Amino acid sequence: MSVRPPQSFGNPGGARQGGLDILEYELMAERADALGRHGLRVEKAIAALQGLGEPETTPEGREALLDAAADAVWSFFIQREICGLRSNRDAIERYGIPKEVVARLGVVRKPSQT
Repeated sequence: MSVRPPQSFGNPGGARQGGLDILEYELMAERADALGRHGLRVEKAIAALQGLGEPETTPEGREALLDAAADAVWSFFIQREICGLRSNRDAIERYGIPKEVVARLGVVRKPSQT
């Protein structure tokens, strides 16, 4: 008769490693979900910008849409970096992000005084 030691003896920290794997999996899932939500915000902001050809769009409205799109894209790029995606060139092409929006990324605007 042969006796085999428990697997936890063979792998130091085996039980703890399993717990860490589960936590890392959950964190990765949350990061991916957040990236998807940010991607949807970018799509909505870009779609709103594409509606700028309408004659009733004022210059102030256009600026507001550009600022909103830049904020959405900036948040999206930060979330991509959190997920380990360093190059944003493919995202710019995939989402069709205009150069006007890219030029505004990271700009801190003063709150409007109304």
